[in-house]
Amino acid sequence: MANIEPILRRPRVEEAVGLSRSTIYLRVTQGLFTQPVSIGLRAVGWPAGEVAAINAARIAGQSDDEIRQLVKQLHNARGVTVARTA
Repeated sequence: MANIEPILRRPRVEEAVGLSRSTIYLRVTQGLFTQPVSIGLRAVGWPAGEVAAINAARIAGQSDDEIRQLVKQLHNARGVTVARTA
């Protein structure tokens, strides 16, 4: 059986990264945070491992360009194609 990763709802993500809702979504559009996963008709969340990976990169002092590359890798790992908006 596959290892199932928890999905964190937005309030938990805000707490984990220390950012507001609007800043999280701004970072999504800037390519600095992964896109949320739909978990219902009006509900989204983020895989806990992705949030942890982005936090670890920030703690390690990675540049925005390095974080964007990480976000692309995380999206590719879950099969997401993202058009660049920023």
